[in-house]
Amino acid sequence: MDRKKIIIIGGGAAGFFCAANLDEQKFDVIILEQHSDVLQKVKISGGGRCNVTHACFDPRELAGFYPRGNKELLSVFHKFQPGDTIDWFEQRNVPLTIENDNRIFPESNSSQTIINTLVKEVSDKNFNIKTKSVVNGIVKQDSQYLIQTNSGDYTADYVVYTTGSAPKSLKLIQNLGHQIVDPVPSLFTFNIKNELLNDLPGTSFTNAEVSIPQLKTEESGPMLITHWGLSGPAILKISAWKARELADLKYQFEILVNFLGIDIETAEETFKKFRNENPKKTIGTSKVFDITSRFWHRILWISKVDLNKNISNISAKEIQSILQNLCGNRMKVTGKSTYKDEFVTAGGVNLKEINFKNMSSKILENVYVAGEVLNIDAVTGGFNFQACWSEAWLIAQDLNSIEL
Repeated sequence: MDRKKIIIIGGGAAGFFCAANLDEQKFDVIILEQHSDVLQKVKISGGGRCNVTHACFDPRELAGFYPRGNKELLSVFHKFQPGDTIDWFEQRNVPLTIENDNRIFPESNSSQTIINTLVKEVSDKNFNIKTKSVVNGIVKQDSQYLIQTNSGDYTADYVVYTTGSAPKSLKLIQNLGHQIVDPVPSLFTFNIKNELLNDLPGTSFTNAEVSIPQLKTEESGPMLITHWGLSGPAILKISAWKARELADLKYQFEILVNFLGIDIETAEETFKKFRNENPKKTIGTSKVFDITSRFWHRILWISKVDLNKNISNISAKEIQSILQNLCGNRMKVTGKSTYKDEFVTAGGVNLKEINFKNMSSKILENVYVAGEVLNIDAVTGGFNFQACWSEAWLIAQDLNSIEL
């Protein structure tokens, strides 16, 4: 039997996982990657440890982590979800481990383990991996496709389009007839110039609350002061859910920050209880809340309270000022910084044009689309990869079921 030719355009998570699950008896597969290295995002994910997926095993709950694509992914996750991802890697002797925040990493703590496994799977099937192959055009020719690259042309019976969200790759598939939702950054940190945050990068808060009054939205979770402003899951969740609205605001807006994650009344009770129990302490040495001494001193300075003042002599007005700065701090955001190198965008191929039973294009015959080129994205925590694994698995199952 003559094997059918599949060209996978894009050597990232979705492209490789699809290839790794294809039947080598039926298909001759070539992966075209424009860079000199494959699986680049896998390599840098999770600080080089690779946040493979997330310990959320209920498809409905899982879909809730995707600001764009949650409805469409529900059926996809019913067929392949994080439990299946764990099984897939464990069957290939790559044990994964669940961390306290439910993120899942390889036990080796190295993204190279994941890369090696995927590359080995694909190489063992004798599929071809061609790096530095830039696709310049895709032309439909009768029942096949001609893929034009900087290193020659290829013909394909089936095309799997897993290019990521680079503008050029969106343009290519748009030229073939797909509608593109303009991409905007999805995961980013907030640039804030505020004297409360100056010189305190690395200071973290276990459960902060952040709201954008203008957009009537709020999120909570760990938060971090950076050189540029604020980051951490609480910020990244808001940036993902409100990616389009924040782009419309040109990243100029006001946020309300509660560093303690408790309401001002509870904070006041905590303060007064501490004061009653420690009447002789100075305010500067008082560990009233679970924050660093440096941050506490900065709050007192901003609130114009003398560090050496006895806690029992703090006036009601001074207490209110301290609590307002801790629990209801208004800050002006003046821009964004992309979250590390894990660049994720909202936008891409219009989801109405994809059949989510098998990730095939409704516009182009024998073309499948998966990964970040779709208008799907998630909050941080391994969810973006899980969408890639699940979508790619569906494509492979569909192709494998074709009677040749």
